[in-house]
Amino acid sequence: MDSYRIEEKAAMAIKLTDSNAEIEPVPTSATGHKLEPEMDTLSHIIKTFNEQFGNVSWTDADRVHNLITKDIPLWVSADVAYQNAKQNSDKQNARIEHDKALARVMTAVLKDDTELFKTIQ
Repeated sequence: MDSYRIEEKAAMAIKLTDSNAEIEPVPTSATGHKLEPEMDTLSHIIKTFNEQFGNVSWTDADRVHNLITKDIPLWVSADVAYQNAKQNSDKQNARIEHDKALARVMTAVLKDDTELFKTIQ
């Protein structure tokens, strides 16, 4: 903010005619409307997902597959904070705790499986 300063660009006098005038009221007939959100097709979303995550040439494909489909979900579901939120809270808070648990698991996996971590990030 120290580098900003107020600078006068121009000075001028505004002259209005001295007459009786009336300002029209703001029209109330026109209403604003909410634009429809731009939706992408499911086929394009799946194609993009597969391009990003499906074409990875894993060096140890079977181990990575087991890690993604079995180990990580098991470790996340065993997280105490996630289980507590899942049992005692609403879906939104359970989702937040799930994402935190996934981040903790992925941080732990990072030490041994940097290849998977780089792909997910």
